[in-house]
Amino acid sequence: MADTSGFIGKPVIRVDGVAKVTGAARYAAEYHTEDLLHAVAVSATITRGKILSIDTEAALAVPGVVHILTHENRPDTARWDLSYRDMVGPPGHPLRPLYDEHIHHNGQPIALVIAETFEAARDATVLVNAQYDVEAHLTDFAVARASAYDPPKRRMGIKPPQPRGDPQTAFATALVKIEAEYHLAAEIHNPMEMFAATVILDADGVFNVYDKTQGALNVQFYLTQVFKLPAKKVRVIAPYVGGAFGSALRPQPSVYLAMLAAKALKRSVRVTLSRAQMFDLSCRPETLNHIKLSADSTGKLTSIHHHAIGHTSAYEDHQETVVNWSGLLYQCANVDMGYKLIKLDTMSPGDMRAPGAAVGVFALESAMDELAYALDIDPLDLRRINYADHDQNDDKVFTSKALRDCYDQGANAFGWAKRSSAPRSMREDRDLIGWGVAGGVWDAPYSPVPTRARAELSHTGHLTIISGAADIGTGTYTIATQIAAETMGLPIEAVTVRLGDSKDPFAAPEGGSMMAASVGSAVQAACQKLQKALFKAARDLPDTPFKGRKFKEVAFRDGQMIAGDVAVPFTDIMTAVERETLGVTATVLSNYLSTQKYISYAHTAVFAEVRVDEDLGVVRVTRLVNAVAAGRILNPRTARSQITGAMVMAIGQALHEETLTDHRLGRIMNHNFAEYHIPAHADVIDLDVIFVDEADTRVNPIGAKGLGEIGIVGTAAAIANAIFHATGRRMRDLPITLDKVLYSDG
Repeated sequence: MADTSGFIGKPVIRVDGVAKVTGAARYAAEYHTEDLLHAVAVSATITRGKILSIDTEAALAVPGVVHILTHENRPDTARWDLSYRDMVGPPGHPLRPLYDEHIHHNGQPIALVIAETFEAARDATVLVNAQYDVEAHLTDFAVARASAYDPPKRRMGIKPPQPRGDPQTAFATALVKIEAEYHLAAEIHNPMEMFAATVILDADGVFNVYDKTQGALNVQFYLTQVFKLPAKKVRVIAPYVGGAFGSALRPQPSVYLAMLAAKALKRSVRVTLSRAQMFDLSCRPETLNHIKLSADSTGKLTSIHHHAIGHTSAYEDHQETVVNWSGLLYQCANVDMGYKLIKLDTMSPGDMRAPGAAVGVFALESAMDELAYALDIDPLDLRRINYADHDQNDDKVFTSKALRDCYDQGANAFGWAKRSSAPRSMREDRDLIGWGVAGGVWDAPYSPVPTRARAELSHTGHLTIISGAADIGTGTYTIATQIAAETMGLPIEAVTVRLGDSKDPFAAPEGGSMMAASVGSAVQAACQKLQKALFKAARDLPDTPFKGRKFKEVAFRDGQMIAGDVAVPFTDIMTAVERETLGVTATVLSNYLSTQKYISYAHTAVFAEVRVDEDLGVVRVTRLVNAVAAGRILNPRTARSQITGAMVMAIGQALHEETLTDHRLGRIMNHNFAEYHIPAHADVIDLDVIFVDEADTRVNPIGAKGLGEIGIVGTAAAIANAIFHATGRRMRDLPITLDKVLYSDG
């Protein structure tokens, strides 16, 4: 029996940490070759219309400029929409930069200046002069709201369940009811590393593409389809990603443009986007939630209505799971949910940390707080009263659910019992103090497609784990190392993990909090398969001490295979079988039969304390306690990092982040960090994370649930609810800026 005590569950320091802090880790814009050209995109200055002409003469005269690509002289690319659709893209017509004269949104790339130096390319872009036929545009959500529609094609897995019970009658006859709308502004993806792609063309005619991506295999698939190339001619490498939060799930224009230039000139090319251009790539969609809740005198919910409208681009139907959470988080027999879209002349929104849930659960948990005050019931008690013991949306049993323990442990750590119930009843000097609570839920998915990993043991006893999966800073390198080391009985130092290369075993794009479960299970399976291969090799040797033994009788510990009082080092076995390496590849699949009966989610209870300056309306989040139930915690250190990072992001969502568009121009006006506010160190004071014990033997082979998303879900609602408790003003429009605190009539 393999020994499985050791590293899983321990706070192992990031194995990639030294490489990152010393600069040894290289990102997409940090790969060099002697003949490298540099390219900078020219962005459209209108929002909708057609290009009549592009004058590039002055730009071409700039010293160092080699070529300028436009729709008029680009190399041949695929004709059909299907070729531009990546593995995770929504229904519709994917954007094709430089394909034709049509402009679909402000900031769309219309030309690419290619030069010997980055500075020459950048300077020449201002000399490219485009003439347009301008058409009327629409970027105002409020104006477009009346044109909301049901998307003709649903993104896989995103569809509100059919109504259950009789929610209309239940609401009409209820003793206590509330109804409100909750609005969230569009948030822009702003990872630290800006998008870049370096395409190095080697002597064999292979395009080696160093890209900022959450899925190297997805980008390879996209590029081979668009540029009509065999897979062996395109290799995508992304070992390190400086943050993405969903923005790199889909191939971005930077990699398309770099490949376009490399193919046109048969040279190596790098494209780097500016921070301002990052604002024209992807966002969390602006969303409006309409919620009605009703309850009886005991606080039991009698009806839930949750309908949402999200914005999408004019060319794609981006969709998210916004309302479904309202049908599963609380027990209720009468539920009606709906989700529609409105088209705006903007870039397509994209999946952003906890897509759908971060906005839908904000609305639900704010409404639950409003209902608690209407009932004169403690907001935490109301959630306990309506606890759901199974998923009513799909009529499935939870693989595990420890949300009650989250409530209890979070409340105890926060000191919830000391809270006075009345708004404006807690203060210190000029500060009003408020305490709020909210629940959270997020999928605990296992990859819907097969996930593969390879384990290779060298004659020196060193183990290498290989997968095409990505690590976007979440800690995949580290947990894969821990799982491999524990399974094989090796020290951490004897394991190396290689990720982010399209030539390596297949893994789906990193997203949806499924990477740890899927790749971790594949790594474990590969190591278990390697154990058997090593045992078989040792058992077949002449004069072997393992002759006649069964696999279940041996253990793997301290770099040795052990049977009874016999312990043989892996290195001796490898020498005896005369092998430099012994490698195996394993594939893991989701358990289809299990998913027909069971469903799995991570849960959280978030407690927030705010201080509000009564005169100025300035809000400070002084404490956050997040109690998380997410199955087996593989590494408490990296897990806490994921949750605290998500909590900081939620502070930004609640109080700071807002895309401001001049609707006359259709242009984002605050496209920089000076005007697009994100939390600074002074905004983040006291964050506490509690991991609630939750054993789950059904969710996946390693018993872990993803953590990337769950930390943001519910956190903004807890902050908004705390602001109401402090001020008596209900905040239904995010972000909550000081003008809303001072003048809101909520």
